[in-house]
Amino acid sequence: MEILHVSAECYPVAKAGGLGDVVGALPKYQNKMGHQSKVVMPMYRTKFLYQNQFDVDFKGRTHIGDYWFDFTIIREKTRKLGFDLYLVDINGLLDRERIYGYHDDTERFMAFQVAVINWINHWEHKPDVIHCHDHHTAMIPFMIQHCYEYNRLANVPTVLTIHNAQYQGWMGWDKSNYIPAWDPWKGGLLEWKNTINPLACGIRCAWKVTTVSWSYLDELKYMSNGLEALFEYEKGKCVGILNGIDAEVWDPATDPMISTGYNPDTVEEGKAASKKSLCAEFELDEQNPLIVFIGRLVGEKAADILPDAILSALYSMQGKVNFLILGSGEPHIEWQLNQLKGHFPGNYNVFIGYDEALSHRIYAGADFLLMPSRVEPCGLNQMYAMKYGTVPMVRNTGGLRDTVTDMGDWQGWGIRFNHASVGDVTYSVNRAVEAFADKEHLHWMRQHMMSIDHSWENSVQQYINVYQSIKP
Repeated sequence: MEILHVSAECYPVAKAGGLGDVVGALPKYQNKMGHQSKVVMPMYRTKFLYQNQFDVDFKGRTHIGDYWFDFTIIREKTRKLGFDLYLVDINGLLDRERIYGYHDDTERFMAFQVAVINWINHWEHKPDVIHCHDHHTAMIPFMIQHCYEYNRLANVPTVLTIHNAQYQGWMGWDKSNYIPAWDPWKGGLLEWKNTINPLACGIRCAWKVTTVSWSYLDELKYMSNGLEALFEYEKGKCVGILNGIDAEVWDPATDPMISTGYNPDTVEEGKAASKKSLCAEFELDEQNPLIVFIGRLVGEKAADILPDAILSALYSMQGKVNFLILGSGEPHIEWQLNQLKGHFPGNYNVFIGYDEALSHRIYAGADFLLMPSRVEPCGLNQMYAMKYGTVPMVRNTGGLRDTVTDMGDWQGWGIRFNHASVGDVTYSVNRAVEAFADKEHLHWMRQHMMSIDHSWENSVQQYINVYQSIKP
């Protein structure tokens, strides 16, 4: 099958979160299974763009509303990512350093989608499936079915994967002319609560809708930022497929970003060496259990409770535990976490920002990974942690529930808690300290976690089954 993934992110080209990791891995593993999987995304000004070579694949001209623009599709020459990568260049709109966060993001991603469909419309053949990811590409299923100039694509199956339903791409009806001439009788497909809602439109118009874990699909029926009734209505075409991790990138035995490689048999020696190096780097007491947080410092990840939770845990444990934070996000959370530095020498440190190599070193050197997320559609960090023998401490929600079994349950290997609260996190820290003291059980948990297969091979076939179920 020929599958075209359309996405705002793709690791290592440009990544803001789990979406980028998924789109950087799923097509690679689809190709390994014998399919022809491609990715098309915006051409941001990233290191990847300047460090690699590209060929021009297509040049076109189109418009959103009264704004006409030229666009160019370029293709990475070597297929070094394991699939054909196409970038859409629209001067003045997409050629920026950041992925999101601009005042004209609506215009940027509408122009991107219209350019992509114009490009596909000029192919001599049609792809077997167009696989759209999140609201930035969710208008495509509507446009190829109901915009007059794309009639030849109307029977191309579309799949929409929802990585995070909290963001829906809302835009006012005054911007409806951004959509190429469309059948006015179909306007109801665009609207949700008096506005144009791209994510809702994609859910209605895509042939199949997938979410990135089974539990998240269930949660969307009662917690989806206003789309609860729609998910209940469309549940017949929705499928939950748990994300995988790229085992070629995330493998402590071969990871070039960590100083000492290890496998389940050598996990104790490998993690001890990694922890010693990490604690020296951040001036932490290596004898204490090390609990880390890696991720965006935003309310969705419950990062706002971290300062108080860390204070509570450090006082209650009287310095018998360490914390290390890696992330960036809301300025006031960054400020609070920075303020803690110096107050607990040897027990706490923080790195504001993101560093891919550092994240690998932290997974390898940490004893526990804390994820108190309020919303976690799938979560990849807990799977990375398990692969590196680091015990996940997670809130009982979404994909965290699907991938982590509490150590109090039969053959459990993690720590789960119910509320994104200081109290629940503090209690979980106490459990972590107790688990750290039981070296024999900790060793069993590490070996057991590392043996769990979260590779993409398990998930890829489920996507192929979805594609085949809608193939004309």
